[in-house]
Amino acid sequence: MAVLASTEPEEPQVASAIDAPILSTRADIVDREGRILATNLATHALYAQPRQMVDPARAARELAAIFPDLEEAELLRDFTGPRKFLWIRRQISPEQVQAVHDIGEPGLLFGPREMRLYPNGPVAAHILGGAGYGREGVDSAEVIGTAGVERHFDARLRDPERQAEPLALSLDLTIQAAMEEVLQGGMTLMNAKGAAGILMDVHTGEILAMASLPDFDPNTRPPAATSGDPGDSPLFNRAIQGVYELGSVFKIFTVAQALDLGLLNPETMIDTQGPMTWGRFRINDFHYYGAENTVTDVIVKSSNIGTAHIALMIGPARQRAFLQGLGLLEPTHVEMTEARTGRPLLPAQWSEISLLTISYGHGVSTSPLHLAAAYAAIGNGGTAVTPSLVHEENREPGPRVLSEQSARQSVDMLRQVVSRGTASLADVPGYEVAGKTGTADKPRATGGYYDDKVIATFAGVFPASDPQYVIVVSLDEPVETSGTEPRRTAGWTAVPVAAELVRRAAPLLGLRPAVEVAAADGVTEPAN
Repeated sequence: MAVLASTEPEEPQVASAIDAPILSTRADIVDREGRILATNLATHALYAQPRQMVDPARAARELAAIFPDLEEAELLRDFTGPRKFLWIRRQISPEQVQAVHDIGEPGLLFGPREMRLYPNGPVAAHILGGAGYGREGVDSAEVIGTAGVERHFDARLRDPERQAEPLALSLDLTIQAAMEEVLQGGMTLMNAKGAAGILMDVHTGEILAMASLPDFDPNTRPPAATSGDPGDSPLFNRAIQGVYELGSVFKIFTVAQALDLGLLNPETMIDTQGPMTWGRFRINDFHYYGAENTVTDVIVKSSNIGTAHIALMIGPARQRAFLQGLGLLEPTHVEMTEARTGRPLLPAQWSEISLLTISYGHGVSTSPLHLAAAYAAIGNGGTAVTPSLVHEENREPGPRVLSEQSARQSVDMLRQVVSRGTASLADVPGYEVAGKTGTADKPRATGGYYDDKVIATFAGVFPASDPQYVIVVSLDEPVETSGTEPRRTAGWTAVPVAAELVRRAAPLLGLRPAVEVAAADGVTEPAN
């Protein structure tokens, strides 16, 4: 036994046939504060050399007891067959190493391994993605990225010269964890089947938190779904892969462009008499808002008819060019392999009826991340941003897509949506949230739309007086049931969830609430 233990183990053929060395090192991944998101753990692989076995039957019996997923009969066939080498487990725990060692079988051998460890479990699972083994030998194995940033940055993470240099993401682990907790609670309260949330810096496009639910634990990444709707899989990233008609959150883009073109001002009166007929199509509002409303009230009351009339002033070509400038018509360039699959769905022909429906968020499908980037451009004073998961100092600003004045007027309107409009439940004291609701009927696979299934979304920026962050919350098929009738609109579903997220995240971001103090004469005034 001593002689056998001192001999070199035989390499499996697949590894010996490859000349290139197996690189087993992989750099850590950390958040913007240097907190570990992904690291490595030294462990062992278990393999067998049946020709060196003393008691194959006992070895098979003992291994089946240690690893319940292994079949004793199958192990015995392998141990007594013609094979000279076989893997038993790619990685095992220290406790399992000891248990196998105690069997005392010289034909059971261990190889050193590094496994990828995600110490925070499912937190940021979709962003990190996961890793697995590539080429393997008995003495080492490649750890390669299989999804998310692990795959996108695979070459950089495996570079031996940079192994000691962690990859710093833009995420804030604390805010990410808070977002996932709030979204999970919101899904439960609103009876939703899924949720997505994004918190982004309006100036740099850096993503501080991005979540998709349901999620998974990258330490035990589940297999890809082979049947059913891929969008229902926990591996599906609703924030970047899910493209949806997002509804009225698009209306601010129509108004912002019209302001920028000098076609109107916030007080211009707009026709809101309904229904609006265009050929065989009829456009209606959720409620009757009167024959005319100001541009501001078109946004505050969320009038489809008023927004469509404004779009007619712009025209299809200019509308498409503006949305293109906001990054809404092509996949985002965020550093994840899944990003290229989040391709917006556009009309085959950008006709006049497309112009009208797109103006209020129907007829074009985009992801929540697209929406966050576009709202960031409005919040930061009019420059386009590219969403990013990498923390970078002194990032260059994007091209200007909107004048500062038009952007400021748009934010003011969004603030009024919260203070006196459809998003009143998002009015978090002290943080001046500005935003817009969107409730879009879900399309049927066979055509048409469901009557009782919606995508409910809130998109906004805060604080409105000097926007620093953009927030997007989207719920899939929510139903709020606290009243006598079920309510599905975003004002009742997505908005309260977004408000709770702002309450939790704003202090973590270092934002001090604007508190009103009493003046000497008893009249209150805002604190500096």
